[in-house]
Amino acid sequence: MINLSILSQDVIIAAFLAFCRIGACFMLMPATSSQRVPLQVRLFVAIAVTAGMLTFLWDRIYPFADPRPAVLAPMIASELLVGGLIGAMTRLYMEALRFIGAAIAMQIGLTSIAGPAIEEAEPQAALAEIVSLSALLFLFVFDFHHEVIRALVASYTVAPVNVFFNPQAALVDVTDTLSDSFFLVLRLGSPFVAYAILVNLTIGFVNKLTPQIPIYFISLPFVIAGGVILFYFGVGTMLSLFADSFADMTLAR
Repeated sequence: MINLSILSQDVIIAAFLAFCRIGACFMLMPATSSQRVPLQVRLFVAIAVTAGMLTFLWDRIYPFADPRPAVLAPMIASELLVGGLIGAMTRLYMEALRFIGAAIAMQIGLTSIAGPAIEEAEPQAALAEIVSLSALLFLFVFDFHHEVIRALVASYTVAPVNVFFNPQAALVDVTDTLSDSFFLVLRLGSPFVAYAILVNLTIGFVNKLTPQIPIYFISLPFVIAGGVILFYFGVGTMLSLFADSFADMTLAR
């Protein structure tokens, strides 16, 4: 009877340790961390994924299940930090795309048109919300959630349960992710940056030649129309390149 109780206790601890890493990742990763998703749904999804993955990760978790508080408490904290790091890195890619979406809206003159965001709670420019929501749908169509699960499985090889969280390696990963995601979205948004520079430079020259006419107010509809046309022809390629780069960088991490 004692052996059975000890065995059941170790099983519960192993399942809870797996849930700490997976639940922390799902708490921060895109889509599942949105306020539009009910808390109960997020909880049940994390529990379901934990139950499905625990079968494959049993040999990597169960041998280190130790009920002693001095060992279990640091292990729980480490699992939460590792899972949160994986979720935060995937979140940084989406935040970088949301940043370039807001920058594109500003460059083509659509920042004044703001409304409630779909994924997040704070208001956002309509164009930026279109970009971020479309990219999120693209990622799920291309099995982005499978890549996250693969990253979680691979994390038990890089960061085993019995090894405490390494803050130096985590900071290196976050820095590399920020750098890669920033340069990626900068390349994706470069046509709009070039368009904004060219158009505003041209308008500035025309305004100097004819100071009696308010060129800025007259040209604003044409600037917006040109930016929307450029967005119409370039948004498909931009989102496709972002999805491909996201998968490559996720696997590289």
